[in-house]
This record gives sequence, C-alpha cells and structure tokens, in this order.
Amino acid sequence: MNEKHFFVYMQASQKNGTLYIGVTSDLVQRVWQHRNDVVAGFTRQYGVHRLVWFEVHPDAVSAITREKQLKKWNRPWKVGLIEAENPNWNDLFDGIAV
Repeated sequence: MNEKHFFVYMQASQKNGTLYIGVTSDLVQRVWQHRNDVVAGFTRQYGVHRLVWFEVHPDAVSAITREKQLKKWNRPWKVGLIEAENPNWNDLFDGIAV
C-alpha cells in the first residue's frame, strides 16, 4: 500500500542565513520548485534554496500544526534544531531526490 506522508522542512540561503519553513506532501517536487525559482515569493527573492532540515508526518494536520509551531520559535531554537541533525548545514536535497 502506498501511504502518503507530509513533510515540514526548513531551507536556508546559506549556513546561518535566511530561513524558510514550509509544509508539503511532495518534498522532492517542492524543494525542486524552490531551487529552480519556479514560484515567485520569499525563497526566490532571498535565494533560499538549500534544504537543511525536514521531518515526516503521517497526516496534513500534524504537519501544519508543527509548521505553525516552528514559525513561532525564535531563531536560536530553529538553528539548534537544524544543527542537531545537520551541523554543517549541508544541502539534503541530493539525499532525498532518488
């Protein structure tokens, strides 16, 4: 059975750069859209193309709830979340785009 997942993700312009938080049901497609400036908006304007953190959720409600929670966090908490799993702020896109 093909189970659908939802993702909350953070992108950055560079290490310790501008951050963007989003939610999607297709992480590969959505990050590709950001990286290629397909949609006008924040990520295009600020060059926020590097996927630095994400987590999987079983349903849209939990993913949206988590996204809203993270958007209220202060910057040091967000940086701590990223660096706990990705201390060098590596771009994780190649690891998910299989």
